[in-house]
Amino acid sequence: MKRIEYVYRELLYQVGEQKKAAFTQLALARLFHISLSTVHQALRPLRHMGAIEIVSRGFRVIDRMKILYHWASVRKVEKDIMYRTRIEKPVRAIESEMPSSIVWGAYSAYKHHYHDIPADYSEVYVYGDVQDKEIRQRYPERSGPPNLLVLRKDPFLERYGKITTKAQTFVDLWNLREWYAKEFVQAILKKEDGWR
Repeated sequence: MKRIEYVYRELLYQVGEQKKAAFTQLALARLFHISLSTVHQALRPLRHMGAIEIVSRGFRVIDRMKILYHWASVRKVEKDIMYRTRIEKPVRAIESEMPSSIVWGAYSAYKHHYHDIPADYSEVYVYGDVQDKEIRQRYPERSGPPNLLVLRKDPFLERYGKITTKAQTFVDLWNLREWYAKEFVQAILKKEDGWR
């Protein structure tokens, strides 16, 4: 995940899940240990499209859907996949055997957030540490269409808990190729009608 994406995730988390709308560039730079120029670079397209408004001593989010769709358009989930394998078990069994070190993503994250699923799914996406060998030992590489995909966990992901934020879940699902990903995206939009 690119560093500018940390900014998008934080803004959407704070606005959507913490009901906060006002921010400062300096606070975001300090939070993620990134430069002010990186924060400014992340905010530039948001300002141009009218998603944020500059106010004295900071800025305010005025259209979170524009931020959400912008992030979805720049996110490259495929580049974060660090391990994939085939497991000859049903999805529920795979999920039940995941180590506690992971963060749930995509379809599994949706299920944890909303306690239902709009369509059956065949793949388990989780975020893990590069150095963590537990998943590779538990599930060695096997040929066939992969149904366990481990994405690289960024250094700030776990500050949001053991499930990707609702916004990141949406963005990751938006970027998946499986036909049923669209069903999950549409279901999130219905459940999160307040996002609009």
